[in-house]
Amino acid sequence: MKKVIDPSYAHSESMLDNFIANFDTSGNQFGVAARNTIKLFDLNGQKINVKAFKVPIFINQIIYKFFRKSKAQRSFDYAIQLKSLDVKTPYQVAYYEFSTLGLFKKCFYISEHLDCDLTFRELTKDLNYPEHEIIVRAFTRFTYHLHEKGVHFLDHSPGNTLIIKTKSSYDFYLVDLNRMEFKEMDFETRIDNFSKLTVDESIVRMMSDEYAKCSGHSFDVIFDKMWRKTCDFQFKFHRKKRLKKRFLFWK
Repeated sequence: MKKVIDPSYAHSESMLDNFIANFDTSGNQFGVAARNTIKLFDLNGQKINVKAFKVPIFINQIIYKFFRKSKAQRSFDYAIQLKSLDVKTPYQVAYYEFSTLGLFKKCFYISEHLDCDLTFRELTKDLNYPEHEIIVRAFTRFTYHLHEKGVHFLDHSPGNTLIIKTKSSYDFYLVDLNRMEFKEMDFETRIDNFSKLTVDESIVRMMSDEYAKCSGHSFDVIFDKMWRKTCDFQFKFHRKKRLKKRFLFWK
């Protein structure tokens, strides 16, 4: 086993160890488990979020053991890097990795749990959500500032930004951090980063308009690219689902 615990939580090491050791039989499940499982634990009155990543396929067990950081370690490291850039994300607590016979098996990422008011997904499902346009535009400005800081959030999808209402505005917190790049982003990559968020044309128009105001680019150019990239992503996504259903029908 390998574990790394943030210094501010070093005094809780034994309790964190216990959460991991008894993960399958304790804690409260958060959300619906698909590939990965998230459970909530009580750490001296504080709610802690423990994410268990699925055991990777055989070839990736070799890759993660010898050549690449695990998803848990990347989540931990990226949380630290985001904070250095003044980008909000739930505070990193620790990560754990387990290997057997030279093969990487399971890993866990632990963070402080953040109760939010909504995610972007609610905005895609309910166009009459209170202050809908205000939040969409604030989210777009948040994304623009990510791009300006060189943060390419590869999983920029509807459920991966937690939104909290403040007295005067909204705060945005990134979650599911393991797929991220830190680099200067060109215009094409920036607009492509919106492609997974929604299929609603009115929301895409709002985001295009706000991004145009932030960047100084033409609304028409941005909307044309953003809508085209959204449609391309949806076509590829549904084609992949059809192929899986056809060729992996036993799963």
